[in-house]
Amino acid sequence: MGRPTSHIKRAMKVVFLDRDGVINEYPGDRNYVTCWDEFHFIPTSIEAIKLLKKHGYKIFVVSNQAGVAKGLYSKDDLDYITDNMLKSIRSRGADLDGVYYCTHRDEDNCSCRKPKPGLINKALGVLGEKPAVCFFIGDSFRDMKAAKAAGCKGVLVFSGKEKLENRGNWEFEPDYVFGDILEAARYLCSKYPDIVIS
Repeated sequence: MGRPTSHIKRAMKVVFLDRDGVINEYPGDRNYVTCWDEFHFIPTSIEAIKLLKKHGYKIFVVSNQAGVAKGLYSKDDLDYITDNMLKSIRSRGADLDGVYYCTHRDEDNCSCRKPKPGLINKALGVLGEKPAVCFFIGDSFRDMKAAKAAGCKGVLVFSGKEKLENRGNWEFEPDYVFGDILEAARYLCSKYPDIVIS
């Protein structure tokens, strides 16, 4: 008779992603992606998501979308953009575990608008257990502050709002900096392979 195999459990690894400037092209300061025709994937982003999923990461998008509160596009418009984004990602063999938006303005003083950690905490609450490693890949210091507030490691990429030449003015140094999401994903997948709990 064969010997029984013990159950192997892999510790949870989580990556949070900002949307504009990380997954799709940054529309510019104070501009918004208001419809699907204005949504253009950064060429490496779906490949990066696929790589992260292959290496066991849970992946959530957490994004401020104040254009809804400002009346620039509707919640239905935002949902349509999200549905098409997810379809495009899935058609390439990748997927996301969830998408969370804050549609408020700064002056609404909500708990979910980054740099507050409300959206991240909401996603972590759905998971039901504390991840062994947790990262936030974002293109702005608003994202890095949200990462710090939620206890995640901040990963700043230069494919959107923030630029390397601004480094002298940064409020603090992120945990990691990379050119884009694919560079970040390759590093995280090599640095943090599957963590097995016996």
